[in-house]
Amino acid sequence: MSEPVGLRARKKARTRDAIADAAISLFLARGFDQVSVSDIAATAEVSKPTLFRYFPTKEDLVLHRFADHNGEAARVVGERRPGTAPIAALHQHFRAGLDRFEPVTGLNDHPEVVAFHRLVFGTPSLAGRLLQYMRDDEDALAAALDPGVRGRLLAAQVIAVQRVLARTNWQKIAAGRTARDVHPEAVTDADLAFAQLGRATSHL
Repeated sequence: MSEPVGLRARKKARTRDAIADAAISLFLARGFDQVSVSDIAATAEVSKPTLFRYFPTKEDLVLHRFADHNGEAARVVGERRPGTAPIAALHQHFRAGLDRFEPVTGLNDHPEVVAFHRLVFGTPSLAGRLLQYMRDDEDALAAALDPGVRGRLLAAQVIAVQRVLARTNWQKIAAGRTARDVHPEAVTDADLAFAQLGRATSHL
């Protein structure tokens, strides 16, 4: 008898999580460039072909956490309430993320999250791969906004604003401040950035 679909899916999810957890632990302990895929596979007790079925590249072992948010901006725009402007919906969504101290906003001071962000931003190959995730987000958002150049221009600005806000928040926390201490400034920065974005793109 074959395994039920639900059980297979849970097993796959557990394997994927085990591989990712092993990779992150090794990367944080030894540095990204000092850990091989073979090291990760051995620690996770899987073969290299199995590892690559779940994570096509070594960089994806780290950045899958960002991949979980891929297309999020496009979904926010597509699911916004009638009468709500796209920028307003994106602003509200980012503010809600700040209030929940979501790592993707940069406003999270858990030691592992801070170390994870330092790993990403301090490793050129990871930072470069992250830009590809952002370009994918930009493409998806542009398609949700407008099929022409207007949508692409607005999407590029939105993704840039979110990146700058998140990086600013993380830098303050990396300098030793707590997320709760930074939160009021993060909210003010987000309000200012999205207000400027709204004015700058009102003619698009």
